[in-house]
Amino acid sequence: MASTPNGSVAFPDDDQLTTTTATATATVKFGTPEALQHVRNLTDVGAMTRLLHECIAYQRGIDLELDNILSQRSDLDKQLSNLHKSAEVLDIVKADSDHMLNNVRSTCDLADQVSGKVRELDLAQSRVNDTLLRIDAIVERGNCIDGVKKALESEDFESAAKFVRTFLEIDARYKDSGSDQREQLFESKRQLEGIVRKRLSASIDQRDHPSIVRFIRLYTPLGLEEEGLQVYLNYLKKVIGMRSRLEFEQLVELMEQSSTTNQSQVNFVACLTNLFKDIVLAIEENDEILRSLCGEDGIAYAIIELQEECDSRGTMILKKYMEYRKLARLTSEINSYKSNMLSGEEEGPDPREIELYLEEILSLTHLGEDYTEYMVSKIRGLSSVDPELGPRATKAFKSGKFSEVVQDITGYYVILEGFFMVENVRKAINIDEHVLDSLTTSMVDDVFYVLQSCCRRSISTSNINSVIAVLSSAVSLLGGEYNEALQQKMREPNLGGKLFLGGVAVQKTGTEIATALNNMDVSCEYALKLRHEIEEQCAEVFPAPADRERIKSCLSELGEMSNSFKKALNVGLEQLVATVTPRIRPVLDNVATISYELSEAEYAENEVNDPWVQRLLHAVETNVAWLQPLMTANNYDSFVHLVIDFIVKRLEVIMMQKRFSQLGGLQLDRDARALVSHFSGMTQRTVRDKFARLTQMATILNLEKVSEILDFWGENSGPMTWRLTPAEVRRVLGLRIDFKPEAISALKL
Repeated sequence: MASTPNGSVAFPDDDQLTTTTATATATVKFGTPEALQHVRNLTDVGAMTRLLHECIAYQRGIDLELDNILSQRSDLDKQLSNLHKSAEVLDIVKADSDHMLNNVRSTCDLADQVSGKVRELDLAQSRVNDTLLRIDAIVERGNCIDGVKKALESEDFESAAKFVRTFLEIDARYKDSGSDQREQLFESKRQLEGIVRKRLSASIDQRDHPSIVRFIRLYTPLGLEEEGLQVYLNYLKKVIGMRSRLEFEQLVELMEQSSTTNQSQVNFVACLTNLFKDIVLAIEENDEILRSLCGEDGIAYAIIELQEECDSRGTMILKKYMEYRKLARLTSEINSYKSNMLSGEEEGPDPREIELYLEEILSLTHLGEDYTEYMVSKIRGLSSVDPELGPRATKAFKSGKFSEVVQDITGYYVILEGFFMVENVRKAINIDEHVLDSLTTSMVDDVFYVLQSCCRRSISTSNINSVIAVLSSAVSLLGGEYNEALQQKMREPNLGGKLFLGGVAVQKTGTEIATALNNMDVSCEYALKLRHEIEEQCAEVFPAPADRERIKSCLSELGEMSNSFKKALNVGLEQLVATVTPRIRPVLDNVATISYELSEAEYAENEVNDPWVQRLLHAVETNVAWLQPLMTANNYDSFVHLVIDFIVKRLEVIMMQKRFSQLGGLQLDRDARALVSHFSGMTQRTVRDKFARLTQMATILNLEKVSEILDFWGENSGPMTWRLTPAEVRRVLGLRIDFKPEAISALKL
């Protein structure tokens, strides 16, 4: 409520009252223009009263704060008094610091003057030392001139070269003085160089190696290192070439006389070995001289230069070998023989002669590989060689003329190796015969020995293309002619009639069939062993990932061949089982007539007189066990298991058609146990899993009541894994004559 100007009282409407109340209750910050404006806008007495109380409280707070500040006045006065006293001390400190600053400045100026004097003295001293060294150099230069002249007169060329080196070192430092002395000594240097070159040339012509080494050593002090290196390398190349040429000429003479002399005297391997030996010794024995001329660059350059001799002489030796053995014509004959092989009109080269050539080619390529590997490792072992020389030297070995000829001869090797492998495999197949006290024929060991030898030989060439070609040829042979030879025996018609002639097992036919199956089994094993061996050897020879991938691809085909042999073996075993099972089936068919609705008396009678199990086992022993000594352990186990599969499947069908009493279930359990026990003794592999369904049927048929199945089913099964489905379990329960169908249907399985 508020008064109007004429003294009346005006009552605010509801909206105005609400706005005023909200404004009055808002927080007010006293002492600000906003607070004053807020007070002016108030219209409600209650709000004014509340604001008045807040203002009074705010005033009291200010009073308390003022009292607190005034209470600190005495302390502040004391501190201000202390500050006035400290100001006097600061004036004294300032005066002392100014005095100290002046002293430091004067000391600094004095130090600058002293250091300047010291620098002047040091400069003067260095100039004096330079002058003394220059005087010594002038004296030494004169001594060098006199020493060179005297040494030349006495032909003491080593001393003369040392004087020249000393002079060149002095001249490199002081070129601005003593021009007359320089001319005199350079003239003496030219005279000494002429003498050294002339004497060295004469020594080379006379093949006087000690003198050659003596004069070559003089090139370094004369500053002619590169010239000396080139001259010495030309000498080494000349010596190596001369010795190689003499051996090559002797080799050619022996070739021409080979019709009258023993061919073993024509030894290309020894000729190439001596060439490589001469080059390696030239590097090793002259290491110190080469290093003295040009350091490690001298070694690298020498290897490059001497490799030219290898390219020249080594190429001649390999080409002459290919000419001597007529490899081009021989490979042409082989290709022609392959083309006309079906007609049978043309006879190919003798594999025994081819094997001799293969060994020779392998020895020659081995030499080249060992030599190249040694030289490349020598280059890589040089730590401070010119960056351009290393790749250049490596390239000289990898792509030189000798390397090209090695590639050519390797191409011949691949053709010869392929022919040798094919012919020997065919020969092994053709002369296949039974080996005494062996479960396989001779073909298996012979074929895989040939393949192993050829693959090993190809790997030893260290040529990835050769290895791939030989491996591919080996896989082709195994998958073609060898695989056909393995399966030929099993394709004979009326195999069962021949195996059991007149109802009696024929030992000879059984041996032949078992041996054919054994051949397949051992071939599976040998193929995997061959793959593993090749993989290990290639891992050592070919470290490059790309090469290993190519080899891995070929070896995977070898693994596939092993699987192919295994499939053919399984087919052969199934054929053999198909000839045996008809002789067992009548005993199994008789089981269908046996009753399992047994009384206690009948159960006891069956315990004494077995109704069918022993007759079945006797039939198995008669028709199966006689093959055990003829077959490999793996084959016999597989054979027995296939027979067991046939018996078990037939028994399951028969038992599902019978009716059982509880004693009949016990009888079935006893029969199953007898079968498991007997067959476990016939094979090294477990047979319990084969009889698992039959054993579980017997377990169900032994139950006292239908609900007992739940003690063995689901979570209560324990370690047992049920092979029967819920529908089959219900069907088996339905075979019991005393179990009600309603109880079986009510089961929740």
